[in-house]
Amino acid sequence: AESFGLPYLSAYLDSVGSNFSHGANFATAGSTIRRQNTTIFQSGASPISLDVQLVQFSEFHTRSKIISKQGVFHKLLPKEDYFSKALYTFDIGQNDLTAGYKLNLTTEQVKAYVPDVLLQLSEAVKRVYDQGGRTFWIHNTGPVGCLPYVLDRFLTSATQLDKYGCGSPFNEVAQYFNQRLKDVVIQLRKQLPLAAITYVDVYSVKYTLVSQAKKLGFELPLIACCGHGGKYNFNNSLRCGGKITVKGKEILIAKSCGNPSVRVNWDGIHFTEAANKWIFQQITSGSFSDPPLPLKMACHLSKDGAMNKFR
Repeated sequence: AESFGLPYLSAYLDSVGSNFSHGANFATAGSTIRRQNTTIFQSGASPISLDVQLVQFSEFHTRSKIISKQGVFHKLLPKEDYFSKALYTFDIGQNDLTAGYKLNLTTEQVKAYVPDVLLQLSEAVKRVYDQGGRTFWIHNTGPVGCLPYVLDRFLTSATQLDKYGCGSPFNEVAQYFNQRLKDVVIQLRKQLPLAAITYVDVYSVKYTLVSQAKKLGFELPLIACCGHGGKYNFNNSLRCGGKITVKGKEILIAKSCGNPSVRVNWDGIHFTEAANKWIFQQITSGSFSDPPLPLKMACHLSKDGAMNKFR
Protein backbone atom coordinates (compact mmCIF):
# COMPACT_ATOMS: atom_id res chain seq x y z
CA ALA A 1 0.00 0.00 0.00
CA GLU A 2 2.77 2.42 0.92
CA SER A 3 4.67 1.69 -2.30
CA PHE A 4 1.59 2.69 -4.32
CA GLY A 5 0.84 5.71 -2.15
CA LEU A 6 -2.43 4.16 -0.96
CA PRO A 7 -3.98 3.98 2.50
CA TYR A 8 -3.78 0.62 4.26
CA LEU A 9 -6.54 -1.83 3.39
CA SER A 10 -9.34 -2.00 5.93
CA ALA A 11 -10.60 -5.38 7.08
CA TYR A 12 -13.99 -6.19 5.56
CA LEU A 13 -15.34 -7.18 8.98
CA ASP A 14 -14.21 -3.86 10.45
CA SER A 15 -17.06 -2.15 8.67
CA VAL A 16 -17.76 0.77 11.00
CA GLY A 17 -15.84 3.85 9.99
CA SER A 18 -13.76 2.06 7.34
CA ASN A 19 -12.93 3.43 3.91
CA PHE A 20 -13.12 0.74 1.23
CA SER A 21 -12.79 3.05 -1.75
CA HIS A 22 -9.30 1.68 -2.50
CA GLY A 23 -9.96 -1.99 -1.68
CA ALA A 24 -10.71 -4.40 1.15
CA ASN A 25 -8.99 -7.19 3.07
CA PHE A 26 -11.09 -10.34 3.54
CA ALA A 27 -8.46 -12.31 5.45
CA THR A 28 -8.95 -13.55 9.01
CA ALA A 29 -6.44 -15.12 11.39
CA GLY A 30 -6.25 -18.89 11.08
CA SER A 31 -8.15 -19.06 7.78
CA THR A 32 -7.95 -22.15 5.61
CA ILE A 33 -8.95 -22.86 2.02
CA ARG A 34 -11.05 -25.88 2.99
CA ARG A 35 -13.69 -25.81 5.69
CA GLN A 36 -12.40 -27.46 8.83
CA ASN A 37 -14.63 -29.95 10.62
CA THR A 38 -13.70 -28.49 13.99
CA THR A 39 -14.21 -25.37 16.08
CA ILE A 40 -11.86 -22.46 16.51
CA PHE A 41 -11.58 -23.42 20.19
CA GLN A 42 -10.40 -26.94 19.32
CA SER A 43 -7.91 -26.20 16.59
CA GLY A 44 -7.51 -22.44 16.22
CA ALA A 45 -8.72 -22.64 12.61
CA SER A 46 -10.93 -19.74 11.61
CA PRO A 47 -14.56 -20.50 10.75
CA ILE A 48 -14.19 -17.92 7.97
CA SER A 49 -12.61 -20.21 5.37
CA LEU A 50 -11.98 -19.11 1.79
CA ASP A 51 -15.49 -19.96 0.61
CA VAL A 52 -16.93 -17.68 3.29
CA GLN A 53 -14.54 -14.92 2.25
CA LEU A 54 -15.77 -15.33 -1.32
CA VAL A 55 -19.37 -14.88 -0.19
CA GLN A 56 -18.29 -11.73 1.64
CA PHE A 57 -16.52 -10.46 -1.48
CA SER A 58 -19.59 -11.16 -3.62
CA GLU A 59 -21.82 -9.25 -1.20
CA PHE A 60 -19.29 -6.43 -1.05
CA HIS A 61 -19.26 -6.23 -4.84
CA THR A 62 -23.05 -6.27 -5.15
CA ARG A 63 -23.69 -3.80 -2.36
CA SER A 64 -21.00 -1.42 -3.58
CA LYS A 65 -22.89 -0.99 -6.85
CA ILE A 66 -26.08 -0.10 -4.99
CA ILE A 67 -24.95 1.76 -1.88
CA SER A 68 -22.15 3.76 -3.50
CA LYS A 69 -24.79 5.83 -5.25
CA GLN A 70 -26.37 6.88 -1.98
CA GLY A 71 -25.20 9.91 -0.01
CA VAL A 72 -21.84 9.80 1.73
CA PHE A 73 -21.13 6.19 0.79
CA HIS A 74 -19.90 7.02 -2.69
CA LYS A 75 -16.70 8.25 -1.04
CA LEU A 76 -16.26 5.10 1.05
CA LEU A 77 -16.84 2.36 -1.52
CA PRO A 78 -15.00 1.47 -4.74
CA LYS A 79 -16.22 2.62 -8.12
CA GLU A 80 -17.72 -0.12 -10.28
CA ASP A 81 -14.82 -0.26 -12.73
CA TYR A 82 -12.33 -0.70 -9.87
CA PHE A 83 -13.35 -4.34 -9.50
CA SER A 84 -12.03 -5.17 -12.97
CA LYS A 85 -8.90 -3.06 -12.47
CA ALA A 86 -8.07 -4.36 -9.00
CA LEU A 87 -5.20 -6.63 -8.00
CA TYR A 88 -6.56 -9.73 -6.25
CA THR A 89 -3.98 -11.19 -3.89
CA PHE A 90 -4.25 -14.74 -2.59
CA ASP A 91 -1.96 -15.81 0.25
CA ILE A 92 -3.54 -18.85 1.85
CA GLY A 93 -2.95 -22.58 2.31
CA GLN A 94 -0.41 -22.82 5.12
CA ASN A 95 -3.12 -23.40 7.72
CA ASP A 96 -4.57 -26.19 5.59
CA LEU A 97 -1.27 -28.04 5.91
CA THR A 98 -0.85 -27.60 9.67
CA ALA A 99 -4.52 -28.53 10.20
CA GLY A 100 -3.66 -32.08 9.17
CA TYR A 101 -0.81 -32.34 11.63
CA LYS A 102 -3.11 -31.10 14.39
CA LEU A 103 -5.26 -34.16 13.63
CA ASN A 104 -2.15 -36.36 13.95
CA LEU A 105 -2.03 -37.15 10.25
CA THR A 106 1.26 -38.27 8.74
CA THR A 107 3.15 -36.23 6.16
CA GLU A 108 1.95 -38.56 3.40
CA GLN A 109 -1.65 -38.20 4.58
CA VAL A 110 -1.35 -34.41 4.51
CA LYS A 111 0.12 -34.52 1.02
CA ALA A 112 -2.77 -36.73 -0.07
CA TYR A 113 -5.38 -34.00 0.46
CA VAL A 114 -3.33 -31.18 -1.09
CA PRO A 115 -4.90 -31.68 -4.57
CA ASP A 116 -8.37 -31.14 -3.09
CA VAL A 117 -7.21 -28.01 -1.27
CA LEU A 118 -5.80 -26.60 -4.49
CA LEU A 119 -8.91 -27.53 -6.46
CA GLN A 120 -10.91 -25.34 -4.09
CA LEU A 121 -8.39 -22.52 -4.44
CA SER A 122 -8.65 -22.80 -8.21
CA GLU A 123 -12.43 -22.58 -8.02
CA ALA A 124 -12.11 -19.48 -5.84
CA VAL A 125 -9.98 -17.71 -8.45
CA LYS A 126 -12.52 -18.64 -11.13
CA ARG A 127 -15.36 -17.19 -9.06
CA VAL A 128 -13.56 -13.86 -8.73
CA TYR A 129 -12.83 -13.95 -12.46
CA ASP A 130 -16.55 -14.53 -13.14
CA GLN A 131 -17.26 -11.33 -11.21
CA GLY A 132 -14.87 -9.33 -13.35
CA GLY A 133 -11.53 -9.89 -11.63
CA ARG A 134 -8.69 -9.99 -14.13
CA THR A 135 -5.40 -9.56 -12.29
CA PHE A 136 -4.23 -12.07 -9.70
CA TRP A 137 -1.13 -12.17 -7.50
CA ILE A 138 -0.93 -15.67 -6.00
CA HIS A 139 1.62 -16.43 -3.28
CA ASN A 140 2.84 -19.95 -2.63
CA THR A 141 3.15 -21.05 0.98
CA GLY A 142 6.20 -20.52 3.18
CA PRO A 143 8.54 -22.98 4.93
CA VAL A 144 6.19 -24.02 7.72
CA GLY A 145 8.91 -26.24 9.17
CA CYS A 146 10.84 -23.12 10.17
CA LEU A 147 8.08 -21.73 12.39
CA PRO A 148 8.60 -21.98 16.17
CA TYR A 149 5.02 -23.08 16.81
CA VAL A 150 5.36 -25.99 14.37
CA LEU A 151 8.71 -27.05 15.79
CA ASP A 152 7.35 -26.81 19.34
CA ARG A 153 3.93 -28.39 18.80
CA PHE A 154 4.67 -31.29 16.47
CA LEU A 155 7.25 -33.89 17.44
CA THR A 156 10.36 -33.77 15.30
CA SER A 157 13.44 -35.95 15.75
CA ALA A 158 16.96 -34.61 15.36
CA THR A 159 17.31 -36.48 12.07
CA GLN A 160 14.27 -34.64 10.70
CA LEU A 161 15.83 -31.22 11.18
CA ASP A 162 17.82 -29.67 8.36
CA LYS A 163 21.14 -27.91 8.88
CA TYR A 164 19.35 -24.68 9.79
CA GLY A 165 17.09 -26.35 12.38
CA CYS A 166 13.90 -26.40 10.30
CA GLY A 167 11.61 -29.43 10.26
CA SER A 168 12.20 -31.19 6.93
CA PRO A 169 8.89 -33.15 6.78
CA PHE A 170 6.84 -29.97 7.15
CA ASN A 171 8.88 -28.12 4.55
CA GLU A 172 8.59 -31.12 2.25
CA VAL A 173 4.80 -30.80 2.40
CA ALA A 174 5.01 -27.06 1.74
CA GLN A 175 7.22 -27.66 -1.30
CA TYR A 176 4.80 -30.30 -2.60
CA PHE A 177 1.93 -27.84 -2.14
CA ASN A 178 3.87 -25.20 -4.06
CA GLN A 179 4.74 -27.50 -6.94
CA ARG A 180 1.10 -28.44 -7.36
CA LEU A 181 0.03 -24.79 -6.98
CA LYS A 182 2.27 -23.80 -9.87
CA ASP A 183 0.58 -26.48 -11.99
CA VAL A 184 -2.80 -25.03 -10.99
CA VAL A 185 -1.70 -21.54 -12.06
CA ILE A 186 -0.64 -22.88 -15.46
CA GLN A 187 -4.06 -24.47 -15.91
CA LEU A 188 -5.86 -21.31 -14.80
CA ARG A 189 -4.00 -19.27 -17.42
CA LYS A 190 -5.42 -21.59 -20.07
CA GLN A 191 -8.93 -21.59 -18.62
CA LEU A 192 -9.14 -17.84 -17.96
CA PRO A 193 -7.87 -16.24 -21.18
CA LEU A 194 -8.34 -12.62 -20.06
CA ALA A 195 -6.61 -13.08 -16.71
CA ALA A 196 -3.10 -11.98 -15.77
CA ILE A 197 -1.91 -14.39 -13.10
CA THR A 198 1.40 -13.95 -11.27
CA TYR A 199 2.82 -16.81 -9.19
CA VAL A 200 5.03 -15.52 -6.36
CA ASP A 201 7.62 -17.79 -4.77
CA VAL A 202 7.36 -16.60 -1.18
CA TYR A 203 8.81 -19.90 0.07
CA SER A 204 12.26 -19.20 -1.39
CA VAL A 205 12.35 -15.70 0.04
CA LYS A 206 11.36 -16.76 3.54
CA TYR A 207 13.71 -19.74 3.58
CA THR A 208 16.56 -17.49 2.47
CA LEU A 209 15.80 -15.15 5.35
CA VAL A 210 15.82 -18.00 7.88
CA SER A 211 18.91 -19.73 6.49
CA GLN A 212 20.94 -16.53 6.01
CA ALA A 213 19.54 -14.48 8.87
CA LYS A 214 22.89 -13.37 10.29
CA LYS A 215 24.22 -12.33 6.89
CA LEU A 216 21.07 -10.27 6.33
CA GLY A 217 21.28 -8.49 9.69
CA PHE A 218 18.85 -10.68 11.64
CA GLU A 219 19.31 -13.11 14.50
CA LEU A 220 17.72 -16.16 16.16
CA PRO A 221 15.43 -16.94 13.20
CA LEU A 222 13.76 -19.93 14.86
CA ILE A 223 13.13 -18.24 18.21
CA ALA A 224 9.94 -16.24 18.74
CA CYS A 225 10.55 -12.64 19.76
CA CYS A 226 7.34 -12.45 21.77
CA GLY A 227 6.53 -15.52 23.83
CA HIS A 228 7.47 -17.52 26.87
CA GLY A 229 9.43 -20.67 27.63
CA GLY A 230 10.76 -23.67 25.80
CA LYS A 231 13.45 -24.09 23.19
CA TYR A 232 11.70 -21.74 20.77
CA ASN A 233 10.28 -19.21 23.27
CA PHE A 234 6.81 -20.48 22.37
CA ASN A 235 4.13 -21.91 24.61
CA ASN A 236 0.83 -22.72 22.91
CA SER A 237 -1.00 -22.18 26.21
CA LEU A 238 0.70 -18.87 26.92
CA ARG A 239 1.24 -17.10 23.63
CA CYS A 240 2.51 -13.58 23.01
CA GLY A 241 0.80 -11.19 25.42
CA GLY A 242 -0.15 -14.03 27.75
CA LYS A 243 -0.65 -13.20 31.43
CA ILE A 244 -0.93 -15.17 34.66
CA THR A 245 -2.67 -14.14 37.85
CA VAL A 246 -0.62 -14.10 41.04
CA LYS A 247 -2.38 -13.15 44.28
CA GLY A 248 -5.16 -11.48 42.34
CA LYS A 249 -2.80 -9.46 40.17
CA GLU A 250 -2.27 -10.02 36.45
CA ILE A 251 1.36 -10.33 35.39
CA LEU A 252 2.51 -10.22 31.78
CA ILE A 253 4.64 -13.30 31.15
CA ALA A 254 4.81 -13.74 27.38
CA LYS A 255 6.39 -10.40 26.48
CA SER A 256 8.33 -8.97 23.57
CA CYS A 257 12.06 -9.30 23.14
CA GLY A 258 14.17 -6.18 23.42
CA ASN A 259 14.76 -5.48 19.73
CA PRO A 260 12.14 -6.90 17.32
CA SER A 261 13.78 -5.06 14.41
CA VAL A 262 16.53 -7.71 14.20
CA ARG A 263 14.30 -10.72 14.73
CA VAL A 264 12.66 -12.90 12.07
CA ASN A 265 9.77 -14.42 13.96
CA TRP A 266 7.39 -12.37 16.07
CA ASP A 267 5.06 -14.67 18.02
CA GLY A 268 5.98 -18.17 16.90
CA ILE A 269 3.56 -18.03 13.98
CA HIS A 270 3.96 -14.69 12.22
CA PHE A 271 7.03 -12.85 10.99
CA THR A 272 8.09 -9.55 12.55
CA GLU A 273 7.40 -6.21 10.90
CA ALA A 274 11.09 -5.96 9.98
CA ALA A 275 11.12 -9.44 8.43
CA ASN A 276 7.92 -8.82 6.49
CA LYS A 277 9.36 -5.58 5.13
CA TRP A 278 12.47 -7.42 3.92
CA ILE A 279 10.32 -10.16 2.35
CA PHE A 280 8.19 -7.57 0.55
CA GLN A 281 11.28 -5.82 -0.79
CA GLN A 282 12.37 -9.08 -2.41
CA ILE A 283 9.07 -10.03 -4.01
CA THR A 284 8.03 -6.56 -5.18
CA SER A 285 10.85 -6.51 -7.74
CA GLY A 286 9.50 -9.54 -9.56
CA SER A 287 12.69 -11.55 -9.02
CA PHE A 288 10.69 -14.35 -7.39
CA SER A 289 7.66 -14.12 -9.65
CA ASP A 290 6.47 -16.05 -12.67
CA PRO A 291 6.37 -14.11 -14.93
CA PRO A 292 9.24 -12.01 -13.49
CA LEU A 293 7.39 -8.70 -13.47
CA PRO A 294 7.57 -6.18 -10.62
CA LEU A 295 4.47 -5.61 -8.53
CA LYS A 296 3.89 -2.18 -10.10
CA MET A 297 3.42 -3.95 -13.45
CA ALA A 298 0.95 -6.55 -12.16
CA CYS A 299 -2.03 -4.51 -13.35
CA HIS A 300 -0.35 -3.22 -16.50
CA LEU A 301 -2.64 -2.67 -19.48
CA SER A 302 -1.48 -3.03 -23.06
CA LYS A 303 -2.03 -0.21 -25.55
CA ASP A 304 -5.26 -1.69 -26.90
CA GLY A 305 -6.71 -1.84 -23.40
CA ALA A 306 -6.69 -5.61 -23.10
CA MET A 307 -5.10 -7.17 -20.06
CA ASN A 308 -1.68 -8.63 -20.76
CA LYS A 309 -1.80 -12.43 -20.85
CA PHE A 310 1.03 -13.90 -18.85
CA ARG A 311 2.41 -17.27 -19.96
